[in-house]
Amino acid sequence: MLFRGISAVTMDTKGRMALPVRFRELLRERWDGALVATIDTAERCLLLYPQPLWEEIQAQLEALPNVDPATRRFQRLLIGHATDLELDGSGRVVVPPMLREYAGLAGKIVLLGQGRKIEIWAEEQWAARRDAWLAQDDGPATESTVALQSISL
Repeated sequence: MLFRGISAVTMDTKGRMALPVRFRELLRERWDGALVATIDTAERCLLLYPQPLWEEIQAQLEALPNVDPATRRFQRLLIGHATDLELDGSGRVVVPPMLREYAGLAGKIVLLGQGRKIEIWAEEQWAARRDAWLAQDDGPATESTVALQSISL
């Protein structure tokens, strides 16, 4: 297991947030607390990766031909915003101001485990998006939705 589950935490005015114990123990044991945060290009949230997992993703991004404008834009946004972070002795990380500003992070935030990464959302933004997704009608079945139907919950 890597990261799953949802947690509400508080970010202080200096941009510090404490990670849930279950996340911080895994991060310390497997990756010595070395992290990388970057922006999500589709949503106003941040993506937090253990550094070795991020390095795999960055290598894949760098291997793409950057002559295509869409690929180059994606590389600039993801790699350009990627910031090394360190889990401190109290299980906290400091999120830099530019990343906090992008995701609107202050006060109450939500950490959402997503397997290899943790999404970091402003609490109000998360609640609004979650409610919109729950109310969404996906229309006719696509290849992806057919695959989802094969999963028994």
